[in-house]
Amino acid sequence: MEFDQRIAIVTGASGGIGQAIVRRLLQGGASVMLADLHQDRLDAVRAGLGREFDPARSATVVCDVAREDRVIAAVDATIKQFGALDFVVNNAGTMLFKPIEQQTEQDWRGILDVDLLGAFFFTKQAFLRMRRGGAIVNVSSVHAVETEPLVAPYAAAKAALLSLTRSAALEGKAKGLRVNAVLPGAVDTPMLWGNPNVQAGVEVIDKADVGAAADIAAAIAFLLADEARFVDGTSLRVDGARLARL
Repeated sequence: MEFDQRIAIVTGASGGIGQAIVRRLLQGGASVMLADLHQDRLDAVRAGLGREFDPARSATVVCDVAREDRVIAAVDATIKQFGALDFVVNNAGTMLFKPIEQQTEQDWRGILDVDLLGAFFFTKQAFLRMRRGGAIVNVSSVHAVETEPLVAPYAAAKAALLSLTRSAALEGKAKGLRVNAVLPGAVDTPMLWGNPNVQAGVEVIDKADVGAAADIAAAIAFLLADEARFVDGTSLRVDGARLARL
């Protein structure tokens, strides 16, 4: 299989997209460390995986990606459990819905700490400790390109994540590491349908534009795979052509 003997960390692993990423990597033969904020959610996800995959190929770690010491601990736990690190998928993210004039410094720092700095902390550790031939995929968003009202910090963080991806790809090349990003569009997850803009009709979602979490996971799997060895520093839009429509 394409990921046999490879070791991955997936952040935000208990979410809809996170779970799909974990399953796709396990299907490909990887061993996966599931990282998330809540142990009970991680336990529930791993219990479900245990019915399909060898339990020895997955483990969990509670990790607040906004804290560098917790990120270091998560990488330590992964290497202790599986012996190495080959892939990092920076999927953890948070969002808020509030007019700019009502936003606070705390609002912005809360979003940037998770959606941008979390990816930076894991990238830093990957550069220090990942095996050559490894890869990082950052989960950005179509909001990095086109956005809507009330989500300014999220859109800014996701746009900055694309810049971090490009810079990391340049610096990772000499280390034998690739760094890419995916930009999901509307994905059938609770996060989409719980979006206040969607519920209020501010953002109109055509069901033909809604993809499955597995679609995002498939794109990430491609970017991690050896077949994508010449794909580096790119931002892959996975949105069913939603942004292509005039």
